[in-house]
Amino acid sequence: MVSISSSEYARRRRRLMNEMEPGSIAVIPGATQQRRNRDIFYPFRQDSDFYYLTGFCEPDALLVLVPLREQGESILFCREKDPKLEQRDGAILGPEAAIAHIGVDDAFPVADEDEILPGLLESRHRIYMTMGEYPAFDARVLSYVAHIRGRESGGAQPPGEFVSLKHLLHEHRLYKSAAEIQVMRQAVEISANAHLRAMQSVRPGMLESELEAELVYEFMRSGAVAAAYPSIVGGGENACVLHYVNNNCALTAGELVLIDAGCEYQHYAGDITRTFPVNGHYSAAQKEIYDVVLAANLAAIELCRPGEHFNAPHEAAVNVMVQGLIELGILHGDADQLIADGSYLVFCPHKSSHWLGIDVHDVGDYRFHDAWRPLEPGMVLTIEPGIYIPSGAASANVPEQYIGMGIRIEDDVLITDNGCDVLSKSVAKETSAIEQLMQAQ
Repeated sequence: MVSISSSEYARRRRRLMNEMEPGSIAVIPGATQQRRNRDIFYPFRQDSDFYYLTGFCEPDALLVLVPLREQGESILFCREKDPKLEQRDGAILGPEAAIAHIGVDDAFPVADEDEILPGLLESRHRIYMTMGEYPAFDARVLSYVAHIRGRESGGAQPPGEFVSLKHLLHEHRLYKSAAEIQVMRQAVEISANAHLRAMQSVRPGMLESELEAELVYEFMRSGAVAAAYPSIVGGGENACVLHYVNNNCALTAGELVLIDAGCEYQHYAGDITRTFPVNGHYSAAQKEIYDVVLAANLAAIELCRPGEHFNAPHEAAVNVMVQGLIELGILHGDADQLIADGSYLVFCPHKSSHWLGIDVHDVGDYRFHDAWRPLEPGMVLTIEPGIYIPSGAASANVPEQYIGMGIRIEDDVLITDNGCDVLSKSVAKETSAIEQLMQAQ
C-alpha cells in the first residue's frame, strides 16, 4: 500500500517553520466529531491542513509549531488513552506514543490545552492561524490572548498580530511531492476502475442509486475508505443538474447517464466524470454533443503544460464548445461575441478546471493579483468541460433532438516538466471505446 512517511510530514512542518517570521507561533487545530443525531456521529474526517502536517487521524487534536523553542518546536495535543472509550470506538494513540509515531517533539493531553497553550503564545509576536473554520477554537485562542494582555502591566508580552496561515500552507499543498503523486495515482486508479465497473454494470431500469452502489463497492474493495464527495449519478435530464446527488431515479434506455465520482484514498481525492448511454449505444444526436465535449476536453489537456496559465485550458475548451454549438445550430452568432457577452454560459455554465489533492476542490490561489497563475510541475488539476441542454432550452430554438442532454467529461491531470500526465487515462472516453467496453460486459 502506498502511503506518505512520517519523515515527509516532519519535512512539511520544518518547511512551514522556516517560512514563518522570527518570534512567531503557528496554531493548527484538527477537526472534531460532528453529531448526526443523539449519540451517533458522522464518520470522522480529519481537517485537511492538520492532516497535511501530521498524518494524524484522531479527532480533538491540536498542532502547535514554535520555531527555535528550546524545549521542542512541534507540539501535539491529543486525547489521552481511555480504555472505556477505546472499547467503544477503537484504539487511541495517546500523547506518549504520539511522539514516536508522528515525530513531534512533545505531546500533551488535549485536556491540558487551557493550561499550556497560553504560555506558548506569550512572548510570541505573531500567531499564524486560519480563522473562521472552527469558531469555538478561535474564541478560546482570543481569550488566551486577552488574558495575556490583561497582565501586560506585570511584564507579560502578548502577541501583536494574527496572520492567516493558509497563505503559506496552501501554497505548499498546491505542489505535490513524489509521495503524494503516488498516493494520488492510486486514488485515481481506484476511481477509474469504479467508472469502468459502472459502465459494465448499467442496464435499463436500474436505479441511479444501484449504479452508485457499484462505485462504492469498487472504492471500498480497493482500499478507499469512502467517496471523496457525494457521487453524482444522473440519468437523462438529471445530468443537467450540476451537483445532482438524489440518485433515486430509474435509468431509461435511449438516455445517457452522467457519473461524476471519485474515491478518497489515504486522504487524497480522485475526481472523474464520464457520460455514457444506458443501453450501450449513443444515438446520432448524443454522439454529436458528446464529440464536441470530448474535443473540448482534449483541447484543454493540450494546454496543460508548464508556462501556460491556469485559465488557458478553460479558454481552449470554451472556444471548442462554442464553435461546436454554433455548428449544431444550438448557439447562433459570432463565436467571439458569444464568448465575450457570456451568451454561451446558458449551455456551458461552469469552469473547466480546479485544483485536486487532499481536498477534491483543493487549495491554492488561481490568480496572482490580476493575472492567472502559471501552471508548474507538481500541480494537479481537473479538466472537465460540459454542455447541458435542459428541457427549458426548447424556448431558445434548440433543435429538439438535443433537448434533455447533460454531458461532462472530466480527467485528472498532473503537470510535469515537459507537459502533463493524464492520471485518469485508463477510463475510456471515446464513444467507440465506451460502446465496445459496454458491449463486452
